[in-house]
Formats: sequence, structure tokens, C-alpha cells
Amino acid sequence: MYLLILGLILLVLKYLEFGPVALWSWWLVLVPFALAVAWWSWADNTGYTKRKAMEREDKRRADRRDRTKEALDEKYSKTRR
Repeated sequence: MYLLILGLILLVLKYLEFGPVALWSWWLVLVPFALAVAWWSWADNTGYTKRKAMEREDKRRADRRDRTKEALDEKYSKTRR
């Protein structure tokens, strides 16, 4: 995502001919987009994206389980008083 944002900023600066970016080659301005494609290709092919999604789901499931246990413990302790 950071590479896309950098690429968009450089693209706008080049298009508006602002600052030193106006003197750069278009190839140099477009490099962040190529790097973003390379990153996404690597992440998808190595399973990095899927692994991170599974970690988020596991954390969400564990948090939900912990909240449920705490709620049950509170309910149980109130009925025993």
C-alpha cells in the first residue's frame, strides 16, 4: 500500500511538474508501481497474504472466546453470592 501511495504522489508531482520530480524520467516515477506489483506477486505466491488473514481470524476468534469466558465467569460468580 505504501508503494502505491508513493507512486501516486510521485505521479502527481511529475504531472504538475513540481520540484525536482519534474526533472526525473517517467521510468523513475513509475518504479513504485512496478515494485508494488512485484510485492503483491511475491505475497500471493508464497502464501504470505493468506497466512496473515488466518492470523487475524485466529486472533479475532481467541478474543471472542476470551470475552465469552469472562462474561460466563462474571455471571457464575454473581449467582453464587
